[in-house]
Formats: sequence, C-alpha cells, structure tokens
Amino acid sequence: MNTDYLLAGAGLLAGAMNALAGGGSFVTLPALMATGVPPVVANASSSVALYPGGAASAWVYRKDIGAVAGVSLTRLAVISLLGGAIGSVLLLATPSTLFNRVLPWLLLVATLALAFGKRIATRLHGEGGGEGAGPKIIQSGQFLLGIYGGYFGGAVGIMMMAFWSVTTSTGLNRLQAPRTVLVTAANTAAIAIFAVMNAVRWHDVLLLAPSAIAGGYLGALLGTRLPRRVVEAVTVALAGIVTVAFFAKAYY
Repeated sequence: MNTDYLLAGAGLLAGAMNALAGGGSFVTLPALMATGVPPVVANASSSVALYPGGAASAWVYRKDIGAVAGVSLTRLAVISLLGGAIGSVLLLATPSTLFNRVLPWLLLVATLALAFGKRIATRLHGEGGGEGAGPKIIQSGQFLLGIYGGYFGGAVGIMMMAFWSVTTSTGLNRLQAPRTVLVTAANTAAIAIFAVMNAVRWHDVLLLAPSAIAGGYLGALLGTRLPRRVVEAVTVALAGIVTVAFFAKAYY
C-alpha cells in the first residue's frame, strides 16, 4: 500500500477516535513506524499531527474554562507548559532502542486509562471523594501529567480527569473544558521543542493532520448516532491489540 494513503487513512481514523473516545495516537504512532519512521521521531510527529484537532477543541470550550479546585487555569496552564517542555526534552534524549522497550508500557498505561479512567472518575465523584486535596497536590499532579503529555501523551486527558476526581469535588462536566485546555498547553510546549530540534517528519504530518481534522468532524457526527459503550469498547479493543503487538515486538 502507498504510504501516503496509509498515513491519510490513519489520520482519518485517529481523528475520529479522538472525537469519540480518545486514543488516536494508538493509530498514528504505529502507522508512522510502519512507514519506517524511527520510534522517537514517530511519537513526536504523531503529537504534532494530532495537535490541531485538540487546539480546535480547546477553542470551542473557551467560554467554559475556569479554575480547578481553586487553582487558576492560567497557573495550571503554565505548569502544564513547563511539564510538556520537560517531557519533550526527555523524549528526544531517549535512545530509540530504549524507547522501543519503554513504549509498550506507555501504551499499557494509556490503555488502562482508556478502559477504566472514566469509570473510576465517575465512581469517585459518586462517592464524594477528593475534597481534602490542596493546591500543592493539584499543581504537583498537573506537573507530572504535563511531563507525561510531552513525553508520550496517550490518554493524558482521561488521566487528568481521573486525577482530578481523586483530588477535587468538582463535577466531571465542569472539568471537560480545563482538561482540553491543559492538554493543549502541554502539547504546545512539546511540539515547539520537537519543531526546533528538527524531530518532526513534516511530510507525514501534512498527510496526517488534515485527515485527522476531517476524522474529528466525522467522529463527532458518528458520536451523536453510535452508542457510547460500543464506541468505547471498540477503542479499548484496538488499543489492547496495538499494545500486545508492541510488547511482542519489543520483548519477543
């Protein structure tokens, strides 16, 4: 198959997945690696390609953004930017051979977040937990999430929701806007560093990004018609298959 068609198709599917349930990087990352892109560069290029869709979502939510547990969104955005910058530098400093061994574990963490993150968050809110955490815990956790977002980023938005569910009593519906903005903040720092360090395959990004935006639009339309449980089950199943394949490649 022509690699251009492969990447365009991967972008379309990834955009739709992100719009429906998340996990688009489970498609773009393997697609880039399948075309011969080194894993670290593939991860950086995947982050850049999926960035416009996330930024567009943040713009849509701009009127609903607000503080998280009393910590201003501006402060959390700066923390996320710093964490994203550190994470991206760590990624570029990681040898490809080591990243090949680490990647399956990152995919496993992201898969577990996709599978159980929302469920855990909903249950914790239902039980009224998370009222005792102070600003320092919120900011420290956000900093670590920013590093993860810059280094890999798979399902980081869902991880944020789960973390805030443990540490705050804010309703999940009010956390959607801050989540989108802070994920974008972490990614902004990361892609800037990836671009400066020439760690991006721009030809591949230009194939992935437009199709991911189109996929996001189509995914949003499908989201109004498909049962949520079906969408999430298919997404988790695909993430699980990709994770197993990467474990097999790295260790067997």
